[in-house]
Amino acid sequence: MFHDNLITLRKMKNMTQEDIADIVGVSRQSVAKWETGETVPDLDKCKKLAEIFEVSLDDLANYKSEDSMGMPLPPKGKHLFGMVTVGDKGQIVIPAKARKIFEISPGDQLVVLGDERQGLAIMKSESILAFADAVRNGTVVQE
Repeated sequence: MFHDNLITLRKMKNMTQEDIADIVGVSRQSVAKWETGETVPDLDKCKKLAEIFEVSLDDLANYKSEDSMGMPLPPKGKHLFGMVTVGDKGQIVIPAKARKIFEISPGDQLVVLGDERQGLAIMKSESILAFADAVRNGTVVQE
């Protein structure tokens, strides 16, 4: 996984093994060994690689594109949870990983937002209500 992710990310950034080696402070041969799976960098170098590619350390080490519909690693903080099926009454099941990350529990209220060009968004109701209160109180800073 790690070596496949490293190759994919390096190519997505149009970087060479030499580019990576220079930034991380190793030889090009070290990067080549990482990419073949012959060796694995130490934790500090892995953290540096995750920073370079703007992905989480966990995703760098463990991400499997086949688990995410063949999509490459998402940027840090972005997620692709997979597909859901809409039931007869419009219900969907939010994937367990999404519920865990966003702390969604049974009984929580969610708000569904829509934009005809960009699609749907789902937020916990307290987040949108807190934002609405901030707008109402004039505490939201507009750029």
